[in-house]
This record gives sequence, structure tokens and C-alpha cells, in this order.
Amino acid sequence: MPLKLMCITNNERIARIYESNGVDWIFVDLEVNGKRERQQHVSSVISDHHIDDVKVLSSVLTKAKLLVRINPINEFSKEEIDAVIINGADIIMLPYFKEVKEVEEFLNYVDGRIETCLLLETSEAVDNIDSILSVPGINYIHIGLNDLHLSYKMNFMFELLADGTVEKLCLKIREKNIPYGFGGVAQLGHGALPAEHIIAEHYRLQSSMVILSRTFCNVENMTNLDEINNIFSTGIKNLRQFEKSLTTKPQAYFIRNKETIIEKVSEIISNI
Repeated sequence: MPLKLMCITNNERIARIYESNGVDWIFVDLEVNGKRERQQHVSSVISDHHIDDVKVLSSVLTKAKLLVRINPINEFSKEEIDAVIINGADIIMLPYFKEVKEVEEFLNYVDGRIETCLLLETSEAVDNIDSILSVPGINYIHIGLNDLHLSYKMNFMFELLADGTVEKLCLKIREKNIPYGFGGVAQLGHGALPAEHIIAEHYRLQSSMVILSRTFCNVENMTNLDEINNIFSTGIKNLRQFEKSLTTKPQAYFIRNKETIIEKVSEIISNI
């Protein structure tokens, strides 16, 4: 099965472009609590998305699912979750949890009304993964490499791919028959660790979803919708063609790709 592709936007015109080019999940990001402090030393975007964006996008999307990332569990979580559901989200994502009780609280508040996705991005959550995976009601898990590598005080997010952390998590999640994915990906041929290597590793690890990163198409710096559509259309077509080519590759190809990732990550780290 091809990877489910996720893209973050609260712009309805951009969302329509994403959807028309085959993006599976449009991603509204409401998370702000603690994020700026955690990510102040890395190149990341703190979103300005609002609950009203959920209502707007849910009314214009016809094929893509609408995923909404809320804030980590806090005293206002029930109200936030209710608002996200009322405004039309299809999937709700819990970020930055550390303990099983946070996951249980989240799932209790959702109460089966829409699908749920956990964003696994803390070292504590990794330590507690077995108990977390025992909680019923988890529909998807995405391994968030940005915050997770910061949690481990690493310098490059794909260190977690090279050192086996992602693979160990994928194996545990797969045993529970929960669909999973990890990280983000740029256009083919781009990225500090080129996208081809990452996509091949998704295939080897039987991952089923990935975020298209800002570097895939940085719409923040663009105003021409036709240009955005052309870049996106070409990028996704190339990605899908590459994915299709992986179905005919021998196992040796994926073993060598894993070795290449380890080599390239080591080289990147040594130059940081």
C-alpha cells in the first residue's frame, strides 16, 4: 500500500491543492503549549492555526481526512477535544505525552467519537511504550522525530532512524496491528538525508504514513497558487513513482539502504 501523505495547512485554497494532488490527510495544528520552549534551537514552525480553521477545512474537503493536533493533556483538554470534534475533525492527534495515564485520559475524552492518533515524541513515552500500547482505542501512531531527537539530546532527527530506535518502535507497534508512520520527507533528491533513503526505509519498516515537510513545498514563501500546484503535483507524482519502484526491489536493496542511512547520518553528525 502507498504511504498515506500528510500536509499541514490552515489555508483552504492550499488544502484544496493538497487534496487534488492526492494528499490523504490535511493537518491542522492547534498545538502551542510548551512547543516554543522545546524547539527554540531548531528550525521549526509554531503554527497560528485556530479552532475555527477546523470548521472551515472540514466544510471544503471532500476526499482527504482532516487531522487535528491538539495540545498536550492539560486542564482544558476535554473542552478542546470536544470543540475539535464538534467542528468536524476526522482524526485527533495527541502530542508530547509521556505516561500511559495521559493516553488514557485522551482516549476517554474522545470516547470513540472520531479516530485517534498518538504522536510519539518523548523518551518517556518510548520507555512506557508497552503499557501505552496496551490501552484500547488507539487507531494510529506517528513517531515524531523532531521532538523525539530533542528529548534524547541528539543533534539530528534521523539519528533515531540510524540507531535502531525507530525500527524497535515500529516492531512493537506492528505487533499490536496499529498503523504507524514516522517523520517527514522532502522532495526526491532533497533533504540533508535524501528523501529516497527515508522512503525506502518506510517501505522496509512497513510504515504506512509520512508528513510532507516544509521543504517539500514551502508555501509560506509563495503566493502563486498555480506554481504551488505545479510543484506539488510533480513532487507527489515523483514520490509515487519511486514508491512503486520499491515493490520490485530485492531485500538486499533495503539492507544496503539501511547501511547507507547509517553512513550518511554519521557523516552529517560529524559536520554539525
